Amino acid sequence: MSSDGAGPAAAAVRFTGLAADSERPLSGALTEVSLDGGHVVMVKRGDDPRAVRAEAAGLRWLADAGAVPVPAVHGHDERWLVTDRVPTGRPSPEAAVRLGRGLAALHAAGAPAFGAPPPGGPEDAYIGLAPMRNVCGDDWPRWYAEHRVLPYLRRAVDDGTLRGSEAAVVERVCERLPELGVPDEPPARLHGDLWNGNVLWGADGQAWLIDPAAHGGHRETDLAMLHLFGCPHLEHVLDGYRQTAPLAPGWRERIGLHQLFPLLVHAVLFGRGYAEQALEAARGALAT
Repeated sequence: MSSDGAGPAAAAVRFTGLAADSERPLSGALTEVSLDGGHVVMVKRGDDPRAVRAEAAGLRWLADAGAVPVPAVHGHDERWLVTDRVPTGRPSPEAAVRLGRGLAALHAAGAPAFGAPPPGGPEDAYIGLAPMRNVCGDDWPRWYAEHRVLPYLRRAVDDGTLRGSEAAVVERVCERLPELGVPDEPPARLHGDLWNGNVLWGADGQAWLIDPAAHGGHRETDLAMLHLFGCPHLEHVLDGYRQTAPLAPGWRERIGLHQLFPLLVHAVLFGRGYAEQALEAARGALAT
């Protein structure tokens, strides 16, 4: 266990007020710390103070909705974030239906504007390891193009991951966004990085959300991201969602349109394979 007063255990002690018994590194950035009394917390190291601040604010904003369980935040500073550990279980259809209902309630809790950061969260935030700017807008098509698609498209072209001639198809999607059928709805309170890895199936029979890139957005974007890498019992999640908040006709055909954002983020972070998927999603959006 770290004894220099600056490691994960020291952060856990500082933000919980409990003595640390042991620590178990789970990755380069994540450590499980056991505390007196049997309490266990997760300590996450951030390389940018804005990333730590954004995640802490996002978790609290999602928790405020009282819709989907998220780990409690014990505290954070410029380097460390300390949250409760979620004991994990197995996915079940029942938990998936509850998750869907909870997501619908979370989205309905709303946001002040598209792109609005959580209260106390920075404008310059992150989605995973990629910078993400939370700039507010009232017009979803314009905001989505300017602040969620085009910044990552330009970065991918600058990095050589996408050719300029290929970028044109994504730019056409951005130009045509107002006519591609995305329903005009008020800003939803989004998790913002809702892929399967950020859904924890708890031992308590509930699905918990972690690692948000929370902001105000269109609710279809969260659901499209949940489709991106698969999710256990996804149709049950969608059933629960639609029981609570029906989706506009054609929402399945718009999944690729909403996936442009995370696919381009992945292209910037991980390379050409995701760029090709983004191009396929863009062509599909134009064909609908």
